[in-house]
Amino acid sequence: MDITNDSGHGRRALVVGLGISGIAAALRLRQAGWDPVIVEKAASRRSGGYFIALFGAGRSAARRLGILDGLTDRTPRDGANFTIDRVGNRRLGLGYTDLPGKPWMMLRGDIEQAGFDQLPADLDIRYSTVPTHIRQDADGVDVTLADTAAGTSATERFDLVVGADGLRSTVRQLAFGPHENYLRRLNYIVAAFQLNGPVSGVSPDDGTILLEPDRSMWIFPFADRPPSVLLSYRTDDVDAEFSASPAERVRAAFGHGPTGRTLGEALDALETADDLLFDSVEQVHMDRWHRGRVVLLGDAAWCVTLYAGMGASAGIAGADLLGTMLDRHPGHVGRALAEWEHALRPYVEHYQNNGTQQRRFFVPANRFQLAFRRVMTRGMRTPATSRVIRRLQARGKTARFKEMDIARA
Repeated sequence: MDITNDSGHGRRALVVGLGISGIAAALRLRQAGWDPVIVEKAASRRSGGYFIALFGAGRSAARRLGILDGLTDRTPRDGANFTIDRVGNRRLGLGYTDLPGKPWMMLRGDIEQAGFDQLPADLDIRYSTVPTHIRQDADGVDVTLADTAAGTSATERFDLVVGADGLRSTVRQLAFGPHENYLRRLNYIVAAFQLNGPVSGVSPDDGTILLEPDRSMWIFPFADRPPSVLLSYRTDDVDAEFSASPAERVRAAFGHGPTGRTLGEALDALETADDLLFDSVEQVHMDRWHRGRVVLLGDAAWCVTLYAGMGASAGIAGADLLGTMLDRHPGHVGRALAEWEHALRPYVEHYQNNGTQQRRFFVPANRFQLAFRRVMTRGMRTPATSRVIRRLQARGKTARFKEMDIARA
């Protein structure tokens, strides 16, 4: 094994993960005068992906990172949201944009591409590379990196390690301990993917929602892209859901009766989806997101879940704030990380709590919750009541936290 200690021409940071949070972290670290190195376990960068909501908290940070000009709100301007059943009945319903906040809707790949385009040409990006050992002292971090394609490994010295490698973070496992110490299952499964075209009988601008006790289907429309699908259901045995193919498990969860046309087309599309997210819904709960010179970011640190809709926004805002604190406390990494976490944690904890609450919005647990939703739908569709509800939402803590410019708060 080769041992190298390359301090480069500045402070050297290892960023693990080439997703939204990792790209944002590398951009902000370079702005702050650091030399980031990005490693990614996949052999190449991802493209496409399922739907993403980008709220004001994420847009403010994206603007400072130079990402926002490369993004477009793909929300259709003239569409509506409809609740359907399996036999074809439909009525106006509550969609994602009826929740507090003012999101831009897009695909995960939109943000990753916009961020990737802003990375400097000389930035060191290594694919098929994973950390296998992390050892740190007061002055730096020694990380053993394995090149899985070449079958080689080497240990390098860094001033900071940023784990932005997702829900089942390798950095978290190496530096903080086993996954089971931090993962909190909500006992739900999600399958998210992009369709190849619109669903039969549904306007491309309209959202479509099928809600049944403990299971649901959401079809999210885009102005200039095929729609995305989110299938979600409750399970008493999360591990068993990975014992067969995603298509088999999802079909079993939605029962063996007639699916109806819309659900049937979505299930058929799932069989051949190119870029499918099929996973359990889990949050990460940690007393601390940093230890020494190792810090976790995005899903690796908190994972607010798809139900919160704040994953991309929190990841970008967290990366932006991290660079701000490192800028504010040059030469004092420990203090910068402590200040970063102190400032960010109230927002993230609120997003996590909101995600748990909004699960009922996405997947009602019983007929009572379905009935309550219908009452709320009528209220939101009545002009006088709708104005009151939306005014209260806009003034509420959830809307404020989703739209807050966290690094400037």
